[in-house]
Amino acid sequence: MTATVTSTSAQPAAAGTGFPEGFVWGAATASYQIEGAAREDGRGPSIWDTFSRTPGKVFGGHTGDVACDHYHRYVEDVALMADLGLAAYRFSVSWPRIRPDGTGPVNVRGLDFYDRLTDELLSKGIDPVVTLYHWDLPQTLEDRGGWTSRETAEAFADYAEVVHRRLGDRVATWTTLNEPWCSAYLGYGNGVHAPGKQDPAGSLAAVHHLNLAHGLAARALRAAGARNISITLNPCEVSPLDPANSADVEAARIIDGVANRIFFDPLLRGEYPADVLEHISRITDLSFIKDGDTEIIHQPLDVLGINFYTPSYVSAKPGQPGALDYPGSEGIAFRKPVGPVTDIGWQIEPASLTRLLTRMHRDYPGTPLMITENGAAYPEGVHDADRIEYVDGHLRACLDAMASGVDLRGYFAWSLMDNFEWAEGYAKRFGMVHVDYTTQERVLKDSAKWYREVIRRNGLS
Repeated sequence: MTATVTSTSAQPAAAGTGFPEGFVWGAATASYQIEGAAREDGRGPSIWDTFSRTPGKVFGGHTGDVACDHYHRYVEDVALMADLGLAAYRFSVSWPRIRPDGTGPVNVRGLDFYDRLTDELLSKGIDPVVTLYHWDLPQTLEDRGGWTSRETAEAFADYAEVVHRRLGDRVATWTTLNEPWCSAYLGYGNGVHAPGKQDPAGSLAAVHHLNLAHGLAARALRAAGARNISITLNPCEVSPLDPANSADVEAARIIDGVANRIFFDPLLRGEYPADVLEHISRITDLSFIKDGDTEIIHQPLDVLGINFYTPSYVSAKPGQPGALDYPGSEGIAFRKPVGPVTDIGWQIEPASLTRLLTRMHRDYPGTPLMITENGAAYPEGVHDADRIEYVDGHLRACLDAMASGVDLRGYFAWSLMDNFEWAEGYAKRFGMVHVDYTTQERVLKDSAKWYREVIRRNGLS
């Protein structure tokens, strides 16, 4: 019998290196980052196909056209997962592979691929954990406004039903969206991700329509019989640079509002925070929020996915230009990373994950949590002691949080394999499995072998 990502498991009796029975060990990927087969079997173009072909947007002019060729090599990749002992595999479905123009006829050949992948996983005793959206919006929907348009939220719910009709008899856990913060603020705010827009008001409309898309899809999935509903967020663990400085504390409140509470509160409490609405009303007129929307957004969650990589520290700095990915952040400075950093330049601080998880437990009690992404980029090679140290530290941070009462159900490493790392192209490697992009050969890194032992013993040494 395979694990279920929402299984109830007792917390550790005391701080230690062992995880509770039933703790779910997994790994995660995303469709555009690994599948390739960009023009095969009826798949339509996504915003990332367009963005990656726009000069200067992606490192080296790289695209996801081939990526890891997972579309053709999924059997080999599932065998690797089984070798590692994974209980669950979190993958995303490509919306343009299922509905090439976003709303029109269903492409059965696209569904066939995920049908085959699901069966292959189950044959190896691995639970399929489906994410319905990991950033590859059909280009035709973007042409009609993308996430700044309410139509996209409604189309997403229809698409979710289509996928559930095909896979719902075998998939227990359904994640609606991955990191809506990135979709909204990196896609429509600072433009470093697809579709590459810089429109503060549009980014806030996108936040709401992503929230609404989750609610509409969750409601549709539940009505269709889905057992476990989830969403994955990437909270900003934001702290004032000087906790004794009231101006720094206020800066942290503002950033926490537009980064975290603008998602947390409608999802988990059924309302947007009053201070956040007041703040963003200086940027946009909020006409995109309709009566009844927050009730739709506030659907029961069986588990909340948390993606975590690095902390943020902010301070008040009059005259500082605002960051486009944090609307209304004028006069606020983000501290540059200090101490050890990963190859992508992100600060390493496992204790900040403990703080984030305990904050979630305190402020939003009763919601089971799951680490749905955590990992680090390091240079090419299979001997990756730095990655082992990073993951080990963050797993210990999870244990510290669980010892304080946090209901944490599992951990998914990011990523199973090296892949197309969005705007970084193939320059940054997060995988526990090394991929030679020329030959497509897969080789277990030292971190994969280490992770296999962690899974085997259900704990750290």
